[in-house]
Amino acid sequence: MTRVCVLIPAYNEESAIGRVVEDLIRHGMDVLVVDDGSSDRTAEMGMRAGAKVLKNVKNNGKGYSLQRGFDYVISQGYEAVLTMDGDGQHAVEDVDAFLEVLRKGEADIVCGNRMRNPKGMPGVRFVTNKIMSGLISLVCRQKIYDTQCGFRLVRTEVLKNIQISSSAFEIESEVLIKACKKGFRVRSVPIRTIYSTERSKINPFFDTVRFIVYIVREMFVR
Repeated sequence: MTRVCVLIPAYNEESAIGRVVEDLIRHGMDVLVVDDGSSDRTAEMGMRAGAKVLKNVKNNGKGYSLQRGFDYVISQGYEAVLTMDGDGQHAVEDVDAFLEVLRKGEADIVCGNRMRNPKGMPGVRFVTNKIMSGLISLVCRQKIYDTQCGFRLVRTEVLKNIQISSSAFEIESEVLIKACKKGFRVRSVPIRTIYSTERSKINPFFDTVRFIVYIVREMFVR
């Protein structure tokens, strides 16, 4: 069986991270939490629940945490990494859909697709996601329905063949674009998403501008 590690970049998620980790471990998954300099007990709760935890000294951004997690997963010989949010937004029951695509050898990256059932998704996020996914699909020359979803599986072979530079939220776009330019295959699976009332850590203006600048730049890079 393909060895897969679940990677959870987390920042101040003490109220949810323990339950997420416990559910994943019950599902038979290895779990790595990268605590991005949280001021609460995120790292402690993750360890108590049974995850391997790496802790950043300060808050360096989601991209930095994912890169650190990717390096660990590669060093431990895993064949793929499945990234998830630590706030309980992603349903553990959907993990099997990603693993099935990987098992069949149908893709190198499997993206969760929230757009099939966007109920509960804030309107601004829905529109922004549609625009971003359309632009990135154009650059990638592959149809990717939900390029901004953090619930995705990536074969470590992909990570070994691309150079990641992003330290913030645009890392997810960067991985897709650089992987596609290397000829790797992307597929999507429909997922459920549980939206909480907590404020998103993405800044709707500055992060969207940063996404667009990055994508436009990549459109002219071969």
